[in-house]
Amino acid sequence: MIRTLLKDQVRLFWTLHLGGWLAWGLFGKYAYTRAILDETPPDYFPYVMAITVIGMVLSLGLRIVYRRLMQRPAWLHVLAVVVGSVAAGFVWLHARTYIYMNFIESREEMVDWVAKMGEHAELYQKVSYAETWLSAWIVMLAWSALYFLIKYYQVYQEMQRSALKSAAMAHEAQLKMLRYQLNPHFLFNTLNAISTLVLEKETELANRMVTKLSSFLRHSLDNDPMQKVTLEQELAALMLYLDIEKVRFEDRLKLEVDVPKDAALALIPSLLLQPLVENAIKYGVARSESGGVLRIAARVFAGDLLLELSDNGPGVELVDGEIPSAAGVGLRNTRERLSELYGNRHSFRLSTTEPQGLTVNIRIPYETE
Repeated sequence: MIRTLLKDQVRLFWTLHLGGWLAWGLFGKYAYTRAILDETPPDYFPYVMAITVIGMVLSLGLRIVYRRLMQRPAWLHVLAVVVGSVAAGFVWLHARTYIYMNFIESREEMVDWVAKMGEHAELYQKVSYAETWLSAWIVMLAWSALYFLIKYYQVYQEMQRSALKSAAMAHEAQLKMLRYQLNPHFLFNTLNAISTLVLEKETELANRMVTKLSSFLRHSLDNDPMQKVTLEQELAALMLYLDIEKVRFEDRLKLEVDVPKDAALALIPSLLLQPLVENAIKYGVARSESGGVLRIAARVFAGDLLLELSDNGPGVELVDGEIPSAAGVGLRNTRERLSELYGNRHSFRLSTTEPQGLTVNIRIPYETE
């Protein structure tokens, strides 16, 4: 209920406005006066309610003025608060005096009271007038200050929401760009392979590869790059890609998968593994006459998902865990996607497979649907 109230600015204003004025009338004026005086006039409570309503109406007039000035400079807001509070306090003071003198205490009673006070009556009246005027001005000043403070807070919150929305949109655009960069890269390599098969008049193989490519691209386009998928679904998509590569490599390409059930249920970014497998085939399997073995393993450990992709190809020279001459988009985009999604809650490490080959280790938070 409180969240709903905070979102509805009109409802929030009226709740605070009516609640604040009623609290002032019942406790700040009536209960306080009853506590410090031995007795109050019989009609004192209706009087308090009447001046409370007048205060509500006067502050609504201030609201109209303040709303017109919200887009103006801050110094004008301060000036409006001071001048507006003085004017409203002055009108409110005279309205209170008029009602009190005409409906609460008669002029005859006031004349008798002045006669009893004697020479001190004039001084007391001036002090009482000053105190009442000061209290009226302070109440209007407090209402005005609270109005602007709440408005400033609402503007600040709106700016925060806008900034967060802009950051989220930029974050989403960055992730989509990184994901969509992979498709042309992969498509270029596959079309080159199909072109080679056509030139060699391997029409049946070329047709099979086009069919497999169609299935993979359909799957790729049907999946939102902002959505995470289970590792099990990712492996199913990876098989569509490997079907394409098996047309090229046939028995030279072997795959080993070691993924237990709890790891298979983990959520990962869609098409996270495909560019890594593509790199392993390009720099591992394709460079070996006898082909090679790709191994994909996953484990859940200490609240994290540990992914490992390795090959037994000729391997590459690593410098501080990096490939110095690497210029492709696969590894770079995978790093950037993980960084965008997980920040410092992930790791991406390259190492040498024993006795030869390359191993990619990824650690990300373990999440399930």
